[in-house]
Amino acid sequence: MFSNAITRQNFSRAGFALALIVCAGALIVLPLTSALVLIGGALALIALLRWHELALYALVLAIPYGSWFPLATFAGNVTIADALIALALGLWLTRMIVSERAVRVRLPPLAAPFALFLGVAFLSFTVAASFQAALKEFAKWAEMFAVYVLVANTLDETKLNRLLGVIFFAGLSEAAIGIYQFVFKVGPKGFILFEQFIRAYGTFEQPNPYAGYLGLIIPVAFGVALGVWQSKTTDDGRPASERPTHHATRITASLSSILARVSLGALASISLAAMLAALAMSWSRGAWLGVAAALVAAFIVQSRRAFFFANVGALLLASAVILGSLNLIPDFVAERFSGIANYFGIFDVRGVPVNDANFAVIERMAHWQAAAEMFSEQPWLGIGIGNYAVAYPRYALPHWDDPLGHAHNYLLNVAAETGLVGAVSYVLLWGAAFWQGLRAVRASRGIYRALAAGLVGMLVALTVQNAFDNLFVHGMHMQVGIGLGIVAYLNWVRDAHA
Repeated sequence: MFSNAITRQNFSRAGFALALIVCAGALIVLPLTSALVLIGGALALIALLRWHELALYALVLAIPYGSWFPLATFAGNVTIADALIALALGLWLTRMIVSERAVRVRLPPLAAPFALFLGVAFLSFTVAASFQAALKEFAKWAEMFAVYVLVANTLDETKLNRLLGVIFFAGLSEAAIGIYQFVFKVGPKGFILFEQFIRAYGTFEQPNPYAGYLGLIIPVAFGVALGVWQSKTTDDGRPASERPTHHATRITASLSSILARVSLGALASISLAAMLAALAMSWSRGAWLGVAAALVAAFIVQSRRAFFFANVGALLLASAVILGSLNLIPDFVAERFSGIANYFGIFDVRGVPVNDANFAVIERMAHWQAAAEMFSEQPWLGIGIGNYAVAYPRYALPHWDDPLGHAHNYLLNVAAETGLVGAVSYVLLWGAAFWQGLRAVRASRGIYRALAAGLVGMLVALTVQNAFDNLFVHGMHMQVGIGLGIVAYLNWVRDAHA
């Protein structure tokens, strides 16, 4: 242990010395502006070598903002988030090699389902018309798996609290941008709402993925906020064996833990309120349904008392439907949900008259039909992962020529691109993810139990909105990987103290 500490210290000193040499050379050779940029990068390198988890925190912020600085490659645009994943993995593996002289990676519970889906997706390369499109989509899932393994292996209680704080701050900052856009009408004319507002879209270019991003964080913030304010001040969710035994140490640790939890709870509550407001301003029906289902799920899985409150919520929802039928709900809200029942029916869109009221529904149905025809023609391996847009012109219905990038239903999209084998492996993966989430809820208590319930809510929101859209865009697959990694960590903590 002592030699490992010395090795880590030498590793950090070597990085510090290298950064100083770079800074000195930059000041001598480069113009002042370029030198300052290089020095800033060197300082960042020093920080990363000393605290390699900073790359993970930076990744959380790069998910919503990384698309501002894309780098074009043969496989598509590479963002800062993609680079940060590689950096975080590189630093983690290098630290293990230097300090432990070996690479020891503990595979989390979803490793096998992930490997199965990735294997099937890789096999679908053999039928893909566009290798570039296939590689781009495959890379997303490889990144999600890499982030999942990294988070599960590197978290501890302190890092978990910091990670959650960064996640809530990222959500709060996106919510602030969306609220500003909505109120001050900052955005494209196509997003105009009621002739006096703009649909919130944040840094995601479109309202639906923006709302989807918020929907991945809202249930987690809800769970943490609820867990902090409901938990006893002496119960932080840790096993008794992890708590200090000395009286003075126990008091100090308890005060520190309470302060940390209250600060995290306050940030979670503030970000939750802002994100809910921004979600409403996005005017995204799919996200509204996803978040509503997620919050109900986060309530239900925690306790019987939560189940009672969920029933009360269902009663209120039924009352809202009755009030809507009595015209006691504002027309602009009722109209937004008036056509949503059509999503749950199956019909042929050919020849259906299109108007402003049903355009969104018919457009999605047209893409669902195209995906279904792709699957029926190549049912086993599909058309190749990532190749929906490439193959779409051959299956497009009349008047619906724009492929939109995906089928607007991710399960149908997977079935079309990777066939029956891929669809089954995808369902197995997410079934296992839900099982691990519920297991974490049952195994945890205190704030950890509420956090696990919020992460189950995240999976619910993802599943519901993916029935109408595709949330594995704009780096959100990495956000999902982080959430799954936290679930694995929570299960491992409880297994270690069972």
